Formats: sequence, C-alpha cells, structure tokens
Amino acid sequence: MGMFEKIFGRREQPAKLKNAQIFRMLEGYTPVWTTWQGSVYESELIRASLDAWGRHAGKLKPNMRGAAMPETQKRMKVRPNAFQEWSQFLYQAATILGVRTNEFIVKTRADDGTTTGIISIVPDSWELVEYENEPWIRFILPSNKRRAERLAEVGVLTRFQYSNELFGEGNDALQPVLDLISMQRQGITEGIKNGNAYRFWAQSDNWASDDDLGEEMARYNKVTFGNKKTAGGVLLFPNTYSDIHEMKTSGYTIDKDQQEHIKSNVFDYFGVNENILQNKAFGDEWLAFYEGFVEWFAIQLGEVISGMLFSERERVGYGNQIFFSSNRLQYMSNEDKLKAVTQLGDRGLATRNELREILNMDPLPDEIGNQIPARGEYYDVTNPPAKKAGDGENGGKKDADESK
Repeated sequence: MGMFEKIFGRREQPAKLKNAQIFRMLEGYTPVWTTWQGSVYESELIRASLDAWGRHAGKLKPNMRGAAMPETQKRMKVRPNAFQEWSQFLYQAATILGVRTNEFIVKTRADDGTTTGIISIVPDSWELVEYENEPWIRFILPSNKRRAERLAEVGVLTRFQYSNELFGEGNDALQPVLDLISMQRQGITEGIKNGNAYRFWAQSDNWASDDDLGEEMARYNKVTFGNKKTAGGVLLFPNTYSDIHEMKTSGYTIDKDQQEHIKSNVFDYFGVNENILQNKAFGDEWLAFYEGFVEWFAIQLGEVISGMLFSERERVGYGNQIFFSSNRLQYMSNEDKLKAVTQLGDRGLATRNELREILNMDPLPDEIGNQIPARGEYYDVTNPPAKKAGDGENGGKKDADESK
C-alpha cells in the first residue's frame, strides 16, 4: 500500500465518474487548471519569506467546537493526520498557498470511507466535473494518478482570487521579479568567471591570409592553455607579436539600490520585512504581521476545514466548527508583557495559567491555575458583595469616631 491509498483509502470510484461532463463556471471558461511552472520556491529570498509564513502559522492552535463526528474530532485534537503534527500541517499549508495561490485539503479515509483526518495535496493539475448534478474536483497527481472528490468535501484555500469563483489567479505577476533575481545571480557568477580569465590583445605582422591568422591563434591558445605544464600565471609571447596590452574586465553586478528594489518587491508581495525574516520583530511590528497574514490565514483555514468536515445543518444548527487561535501577547516586549499581566490580573480578565502563559511559565495545577485573581476593590456593580457588621458605606471599616 502506497501513500495514495493511505490518504484516499481503497474505495473504488464510480465508473460513470470517469466520463463525467465538465462543470461550467460563470466566466464560461473550461475549468481545467495546471500548476504554475515558475520557480518561486527556488529563490532563497522568496523561500525565506514563505518560511516566515510557515513558522508563524505553525504556532496556531486548533480548537474544536460542537459534538458532530466525535471520533474524528478526538483524533484531530492531537494531530491532523497519521503523518503530520499540527505545526507541520500548518507550515506546509501556508507554504503551498504562497507558492501556488491555491491549496487543496482532502480528507484522509479508512478503507470503508470513514474520515480519519485531513491532509494537503499538491496535484500537477485539476479539473471540475459534474456527476449526479453535483460538482466534483478531479486531481491529476504525480505519476499520473487520478482521484475525484466531491467539491463540498475538499478544502480550497486561495490567494489573489479575482475572476474565478473558486480559485486564485496564480503568481504570474511575480515573474518579472524572478527574472531580475535570476539575472542578478548570473551576473555575479559571470563576474567571478571573467575576473579569473586571461584577456590580452596584441599586434602581429606579415600574415599572408586570414586562414593563417586563425591557425596561429588556435596554435598559440592550444600551446598556452591546453597543456597544464605550460599554462600558468605567466604568458609568454613570441617576438612576432608587438604592442601587447592586457584587457581589463570587470563583471557587472546589481548595485545596492537595485538589490533593495528587488527585496522591496518581494517583501511587498508576501507582506514581510527583514525583521520578520530574521526573527527580530516583536510588539507592534509583529502584531502588524499577525493581523496582515497569520490572522487572515487562520480565519480562512478554519472556515475551509469546517466547511469540508461538517454539513450545513451541523454548522448552522448545532454550531460545529474548527477554528485556530494564537496568543498574540507572547510577542510583546517583556515590559509590555508585565503591563498586560498586571492589568489583566487586576481586573480579573484571565486565569492564573493564562497569565503565566504570557510570561512563558509552566502552568499550575488546574485547581489553582484555573482560578481568576482580581484586586479586592473591583467587584460586579450589579451584584455587590454583602456588607459585614461594622463595614462602612463602601465596605470598609468604620472610622474609630463613628464606632464610638
């Protein structure tokens, strides 16, 4: 049994599904797509940007709500599938979305069709077909393996979604930047090669024909450079040559301003900066990145997974859903963390363990850690504490003069 069977199970697909008609979109385009062949993930700068996406997305925490599919929920609280932990699944999901602008999540199934989890797949191409008056999506996977699933049971994450109701537009807009990055690499490589090459020009007289001149050039180059014993750091010229000069060469490389322009284009495209890539961002800067990407990704991922796992009745009628959360306060400076803990603790807005989590401290036992501390002068104004004998108007002890 291979990975294909491990994911999709051994269920036979309906025979009529192989000849199903193409499902037409509103735009009138035949919905058959192939993956973009641009080398987005081969650029170190773009890979570093997507790595930042993945690392921070991998910190999200899955949360389950509702009672539908109890066995599946029980397994997915621990890990999304039999092959990955949640941090790995989330990292891959964010990376695929950045590289392809379309990501597909399918259910992993037992041989009897029972859902056992979810996993991302990377098809070579895909197409929408209509079977039994319902849209299905057929994936063409590596090694030309094919699998069709009901569209309602497939999670589709998108970026740059514009003209199509279901899928993103792709990363074609990034091609000019990729071309500049490629030319920059080639320019540096060629500059190093040219700097190590011999380049001279000289005058030679008394040649009868152009053929003689060519033969002499070939002979001299073979003798000088073709034999390791004669090639070296010194060039010898016969006295038939005169007026010998060295040709100074320097390889062209992109200057600092042009390099910054390329980096700025990549950073703008993926919503990152150097501090995010180099793990220097915290406080407001990290929160801006969180709200710009991580929170958006968490919302879309939670909605997509909830939609593929639960029916409309289970979601609307009974509130079943999966959502992802993150403790944003952990990325504040130590000074800001202390202020947050003080304010939340004083006002009774967090448990002891929630406050300790902000400071990266180990949790206390539940009977203590789940307590909600608060300063004594704060109380519920709709349900004030009962006065004790001898208390004043505000709950304090009467003055000594009043008690006399």
